[in-house]
Amino acid sequence: MHFPILTLIHLFPLFGGLFFLLLPSEKKTLLRWSAFFVSLVPFFLSLFLLFHFNRSESSLQFVEKFYWIPTIGADYFLAVDGLNLTMVLLATFLIPLAILSSFSVEKDVKTYMFLFLLLETGTLGVFMAFNFFHFFLFWEVGLIPMFFLIKLWGSEDRDSAAFKFFVYTLFGSVAMLLAFQFMYLATKTFDFTELAALSRSGLLKADLVFLCRRLGLPFSPETVMAIGFFAVSIAFAIKVPIWPFHTWLPDAHTQAPTAGSMVLAGLLLKMGVYGFLRIALPLFPDTVRSFAPLLAMFALASILFGAFAAMAQTDLKRMIAYSSINHMGYCMLGIFAIAAKGTLEPKASALNGVLLQMFNHGISSAALFFMVGVLYERAHTRDLSKFGGIQKVMPVFAGLMGISTFSSLGLPGLNGFISEFLIFRGSFPLLTTFTLLATVGLLVTAVYLLTMIQKIFHGPLNEHHPAFPDMTTREIAVVVPLVILMFLVGIYPSPFLHVTNQAVLHFLEIFS
Repeated sequence: MHFPILTLIHLFPLFGGLFFLLLPSEKKTLLRWSAFFVSLVPFFLSLFLLFHFNRSESSLQFVEKFYWIPTIGADYFLAVDGLNLTMVLLATFLIPLAILSSFSVEKDVKTYMFLFLLLETGTLGVFMAFNFFHFFLFWEVGLIPMFFLIKLWGSEDRDSAAFKFFVYTLFGSVAMLLAFQFMYLATKTFDFTELAALSRSGLLKADLVFLCRRLGLPFSPETVMAIGFFAVSIAFAIKVPIWPFHTWLPDAHTQAPTAGSMVLAGLLLKMGVYGFLRIALPLFPDTVRSFAPLLAMFALASILFGAFAAMAQTDLKRMIAYSSINHMGYCMLGIFAIAAKGTLEPKASALNGVLLQMFNHGISSAALFFMVGVLYERAHTRDLSKFGGIQKVMPVFAGLMGISTFSSLGLPGLNGFISEFLIFRGSFPLLTTFTLLATVGLLVTAVYLLTMIQKIFHGPLNEHHPAFPDMTTREIAVVVPLVILMFLVGIYPSPFLHVTNQAVLHFLEIFS
């Protein structure tokens, strides 16, 4: 395809945002709607990708590749396949909803909206880039807008939360950068597809060991690959986040503005899971296979800790933040299960479940954080003990939040059930003990989410909340598309699985 549609999807928010900066700052309504319509263009273009995507092919499609900075091995290389197309769709779908949810923001509207457009550019760059230089550039571009969104528009403790978010993410980025610099010195390429091919042939290990010998580092080949894997993966582990690298997330979510939390949970966490799939596993399959039980233990810890920590929270945002750690733990369990010994069928089930769970959690978590934001705008508190009987005065809100909650819980008929079922179905024969223990997380999730519903909506109406207005038309417009997708994926997931399945089968060849 000669038309650079991926470039247009990727960079339109950036250039649209630069034009957007020329608008007068005092025209807040114009700024809001301009940002919204700019963000809609990549969404409609991504629908074109979906409709023209060849689901019977596992190869890269809509490829755009040319020399960018050849002296340092940096190519401009964008493409999509079954592993990243759903993430591109998710990013272009959530950003317009996040912007629409922010129409009530009054402080420095121009800068606020521009940061979201810049964040969309960074996120799309991560999901579509196949050269490390390009990938890393936009990995960092995604960090900067979220830092400022938390720091400038966050709650009372926003400074410390923004600082923690920045330091954690930067630490992981530095480790990943050093690892790829070392690999470039050994292989002279930043291309993910070339590095994966070198890994399959054994040349990546040979090149890295040879470079270590030249530098006087007496590491065994297995040690060299293990160091490379963990150096690359720590950035992804922090972003997911995997226990024990999770402590930045609850603070960031609690202090971030509502739209920031929607995008943080819906998109930025998925960048970490995607990094494992696109980079860490294809480059270091033998290392992942060797450490599969240890890695599965970290995934299990994320599932159980996230669930029990969520159950202990009284702040709604912190509860949903810990719930995100729990749900991302299921993704990591499915990823590490495919490295265990076993047949193709359960591995394909687990990996298809992971890809669908990334999409599903993005939908359900964004909806939940938005609904909490709606409640906070009315009550000015997120303390569960301050609510009760809200369904009497906000029936529309109660219905939509109930659906979103049951989606996160994994109720059959909604999207969360399908992806979690596939992950558990695939992981059970591969990592039986870990999968059995992980089911405890499902039970605890049901307990704290149903408790949340009971405390907010049932019982006597809190005397301080008798005149809460129900959801506005704009608020309903934000959450209804998310709810429609919850039912659509929950009832008929085949179109989504057809997008991922061929890429999954091709990916699993490295673990056959």
